Amino acid sequence: MVPALKIGLTGGIASGKTTAAKLFALLGVPIIDADEIAHQLTQAEQPALKEIVQAFGADILDNNGELNRAKLRYQVFNNVNKRKRLEAILHPRIREMMQLQAAQVKFSLCLLVIPLLLETKQLNAVEHIIVVDCPAEIQYKRLITRGLATQQIQNILNIQASRIERLSIANDIIYNNTTLENIKQQVHILYQIYYNKANSNKSKTLNSKHNS
Repeated sequence: MVPALKIGLTGGIASGKTTAAKLFALLGVPIIDADEIAHQLTQAEQPALKEIVQAFGADILDNNGELNRAKLRYQVFNNVNKRKRLEAILHPRIREMMQLQAAQVKFSLCLLVIPLLLETKQLNAVEHIIVVDCPAEIQYKRLITRGLATQQIQNILNIQASRIERLSIANDIIYNNTTLENIKQQVHILYQIYYNKANSNKSKTLNSKHNS
């Protein structure tokens, strides 16, 4: 089986990654989401959650013995050492799971949604990179509507790559500063480009095997 072409999707918080990923999914593209995997890894009884409890204390759990995500989020966004400790527990597991899932994809391409693609130095984990981009003021407005305070927003943005840094690694950019219809058009164009590329690569690989 020819491996699926791995497309990385990244962008700052509230830039519109989820919207873009859903639009790709509607076109039949398998989505492998780092945040969803992180959520699965921190369910009750999972080894990663046990390590988190050892590192952060039992009060990081709620009354049902499940991870209090809001409390954990507050701690890691306000303490660099705690954030690095959490990353050391989760990131290797997330990377491994994403690659395992990508290897099982039977479609010609797949989308790996990795919010911290640049920050966690995973550029080599994908073959092409799409950055979802929007102005900072739009990010702020979206985060405020989610109930985040100004200081919380700033703490989150401080640990993420800058807009310029993200754009510098992009093979393609989805501009999320207009309408949903416009974003949909951008996704359709990129889908066609990557679908054609993936199938072209597949044909070359099969021909190479046949001729060898």
